[in-house]
Amino acid sequence: MPTSLGYLEIGIASWYGKKFHGRLTSNGETYDMYSLSAAHKALPLPSMVRVTNLDNGKKTILRVNDRGPFHDDRIIDLSYKAAMELGFANKGTAPVVVEAIDDQNYPELVHNYDGDLATNSSYFLQIGAFSRVQGAETLMQQIQDLMVIQTQKFPVRILQSELTSGILYKVWIGPIDTESEEEEIATLVVDAALGKPIKVEIE
Repeated sequence: MPTSLGYLEIGIASWYGKKFHGRLTSNGETYDMYSLSAAHKALPLPSMVRVTNLDNGKKTILRVNDRGPFHDDRIIDLSYKAAMELGFANKGTAPVVVEAIDDQNYPELVHNYDGDLATNSSYFLQIGAFSRVQGAETLMQQIQDLMVIQTQKFPVRILQSELTSGILYKVWIGPIDTESEEEEIATLVVDAALGKPIKVEIE
C-alpha cells in the first residue's frame, strides 16, 4: 500500500514469538517479542496501528515493522507482548479491528502519541452470523445493495471468529460515527427483513 491513510480492517490476528526473536524484520530492525510491534502484508513500513480485540475489548497501539502473516485467513501478526496486552497469547488467535493511526482515522494521535488511547467511540452493527461463508457472502451482498440508498457509504465486511466447533462468519457494517446513523441503518436492515442488528461499540 502506498499509504496507510484511512486503513481499517476486521479479521483474525495471530502472534509470533521465540522462533523469530532476535531476527531481522522486513525493514531491517531486530524483532523483539517483548516489545509492541506487528507484521502486516501490505501497510507501509513502518506504520502505527491501533488494534482492538473484539472478544474482550482490550486494545493497544503498536508499530508495524515486518511482513506477514503468511496465512490467508489472518490480517496481522502481533508480537508476543502485543498478544499479551490484548489477552490472547494463550490461545494463538483473536478477532480484531486494525486501524491506522493517521490524519484520517486518529489525527489527534498522529503527532502527539503518548500511550493515551482515549478517542471517540466507533459503532459497528453485526447483522448476522453463519457457519458457512456462503451465507455470510449472500447477506453481505444484500446489505451492500440496501446501502446504495445511503448518502454516506459505510463498509460492509465479513469477520471470521475461530470457535472450538469451527469458524463463524459474521457480517458487520461500520465503523459508524454517530448513534443516529447507527439507528438509521439498523432501521433499514430491519425494514428489509435482513436481520436484527446487534450494536458493537469500540471506545
